[in-house]
Amino acid sequence: MAKTRTQFICQNCGTVHTRWAGKCDACGEWNTLIEEGTNSGIGSGPASMRSARKGRAVALTTLSGDIEDAPRIASGIGELDRALGGGFVRGSAILVGGDPGIGKSTLLTQAAAALASRGHRIVYVSGEEAVAQIRLRAQRLGVANTAVELAAETNVEDILATIADGKRPDLIILDSIQTLWTDMADSAPGTVTQVRSSAQAMIRYAKSTGAAVVLVGHVTKEGQIAGPRVVEHMVDAVLYFEGEGGHHYRILRTVKNRFGPTDEIGVFEMSDKGLREVANPSELFLGERHAKSPGAAVFAGMEGTRPVLVEIQALVAPSPLGTPRRAVVGWDSPRLAMVLAVLEAHCGVRFATHDVYLNVAGGYRISEPAADLAVAAALVSSLTGLALPADCVYFGEISLSGAIRPVAHAQQRLKEAEKLGFGQAVLPKGSEEISGGIGSGSFQPATLTDLVVRIAGSLRRNTDDD
Repeated sequence: MAKTRTQFICQNCGTVHTRWAGKCDACGEWNTLIEEGTNSGIGSGPASMRSARKGRAVALTTLSGDIEDAPRIASGIGELDRALGGGFVRGSAILVGGDPGIGKSTLLTQAAAALASRGHRIVYVSGEEAVAQIRLRAQRLGVANTAVELAAETNVEDILATIADGKRPDLIILDSIQTLWTDMADSAPGTVTQVRSSAQAMIRYAKSTGAAVVLVGHVTKEGQIAGPRVVEHMVDAVLYFEGEGGHHYRILRTVKNRFGPTDEIGVFEMSDKGLREVANPSELFLGERHAKSPGAAVFAGMEGTRPVLVEIQALVAPSPLGTPRRAVVGWDSPRLAMVLAVLEAHCGVRFATHDVYLNVAGGYRISEPAADLAVAAALVSSLTGLALPADCVYFGEISLSGAIRPVAHAQQRLKEAEKLGFGQAVLPKGSEEISGGIGSGSFQPATLTDLVVRIAGSLRRNTDDD
């Protein structure tokens, strides 16, 4: 009888090692190698446990043809449907990640209840909570009377046998993928092999039956979904549920979607009755704005197809240290260093002896470079002590030469600003054609120096008036 070989698999990245080591050579993490048998290792499958069989021919078809069911199932929760690209796609697998306590289970319970109230069969399987705990949450959310089918189970084979009875489910929610285990793997639940094998079994069921499957994933301290990254490649969509502990809003961000855009967000507000949709996020992020404070500029950004206005706050203060501090919350630190360098090199604005603190109000995170102009305006405003006009928005990308580059969707950004009562705009010269509204009287600097001169000129005029 052949000797059973063992191998060691990294629980962080899934790399296979022939012998144990304290540190994984691939990802650099310590104490992540777990011994597993070759029958359950990477590359193994059902065929490795029995004699190989001859493959069978499958039927080939064409791209054209009738679709039996509606391609999407709309939940009726507008922000969730927006992030998904219009609703749950039949036969798709969706991975939802987020910090503990952020509201993943609350969101999915509300979505399950909304779909069940529309006549869909919804199965909610929890591997972390008992059925009584799920019922308590449903009562708090006011959806206890909906026909959502519940189960508390972690074995994949038992779950598949349970949902096979009766009508095919339209949506299956598994909370969470790290608690599932399958008989096809010998390792403990939560390991790379079990997570991958369990996800593969549920995805195979979704593709063969047309039921949509939602997998809930834990998040590591780095903010990534725990477990092997291969699971993110296997599923059709990956959503991150984000939010700061000190704020009551939550953002559902799409980072992968095979059936829709990958830059959409859904905005929710957490309350004692669950999650409430925020139809106009700009009002939420600007709700506590102090219009006459120096160092505050309103940025007109874009999240997918939705314009979002958010306040950028800067504080520039003399530093007692030899190396001044640079602290950023909600933006990219290297991007701030670049803007500071351009201001010093091309505009003569010195920050070498000052601490610089930058914050995006409301805990919102900005990823697009169009925020460069608003950041530069806030920095100059804080350094000079002059408050920027309260009814002005800023957007534009700054190049290393000091030029201000046009950005996309300028008209949509201006329309959102005008709808919220803003009357001025600072945007790049050469932007797409802007007609009427606040765009007709906007200030369009060609270089960053033009903006600095305008702010400094306002300071001189105020000094002369005094």
